Amino acid sequence: MNGHDAERYWDPMPHLDARLDLAATFRGRWHERNWRNVPGPVYGAETDNCWVGRLHAPRHVLYGDDNDYGQEFLYRQPNSIDELRAVVDAVQADPVAGWACDGDDHWTPALVRQWWRDRSRLRDWITAELGRCSVSDRADEREVATGLADYLAYLDGDLEGHLWAYCEFLDHRAGR
Repeated sequence: MNGHDAERYWDPMPHLDARLDLAATFRGRWHERNWRNVPGPVYGAETDNCWVGRLHAPRHVLYGDDNDYGQEFLYRQPNSIDELRAVVDAVQADPVAGWACDGDDHWTPALVRQWWRDRSRLRDWITAELGRCSVSDRADEREVATGLADYLAYLDGDLEGHLWAYCEFLDHRAGR
């Protein structure tokens, strides 16, 4: 991350519906988060593997872990009310409530930069999964390949700018 043109960060947290029971909906824990989650307030931790998140938020949710379990994770933070609603719908479809929305309490600019520096691990994982899923006999895996291709394009495109804006948000928030 090298100081892209300033882009504004859209903070989804003030837009979570007051009728939403955050404690019941978001029970994931930071230390259980999937390393593939993009830095931001929302992340998948110990989620179920029923592969329903993409039905609600296909531009945000993917599946994968290191034990072939297929847990859900967030590859793009919501950037509008409609995107946030889709992500919340995906989160609410998880029967074990393994998602969390306290990432802002844990991420620091230094941790975000470290995550970005380690992106080659992520690129390697995406590339391997994309190769496997795109030729799968299973229709659901071929659909996941579209999300993997989107994540790879995001990693190579706008993600750096979005992370830069998030770091600026974290810096200014910490100074309050």
